Amino acid sequence: MTTVYDIPAEMLIPQVARELKELPAIEPPEWAAFAKTGIHKEMPPEDPDWWYVRAAAVLRRIYIDGPVGVERLRTAYGGARNRGANPNRFKKGSGSILRKALQQLEAEGLVEKVRDGRQVSAKGRAFLDNAANSQKAAASEAVPDLAHY
Repeated sequence: MTTVYDIPAEMLIPQVARELKELPAIEPPEWAAFAKTGIHKEMPPEDPDWWYVRAAAVLRRIYIDGPVGVERLRTAYGGARNRGANPNRFKKGSGSILRKALQQLEAEGLVEKVRDGRQVSAKGRAFLDNAANSQKAAASEAVPDLAHY
């Protein structure tokens, strides 16, 4: 069976985001339209469905790196802050966005708390593996050369 490791992130994350959008527990908070994703960003995301994409990316990151905590995810989603004439410095991403996304994924049963942070549950692992399998099937039907993913 195809797993998350077999499909590139650029192909898997949009597919998982579309599937997460259908789940009742995954929904952007009312402040999400105005929030930046970190101090290193100047503007909020332009994509109206960015919350689902971030939740899908977090779920994939936990699958690959888990168990992880919010601080480790903040580092993964951080970036260089433009300080004008001064050299850029790395700044962590928003912890509130990650906490809320993790709480929603946990409420849906895709993620569970463990001693070292959070890890993907059996339901979450099956959810991601099914998405990867369907993505591989769609890619092999569209372009036979992509069947090796």
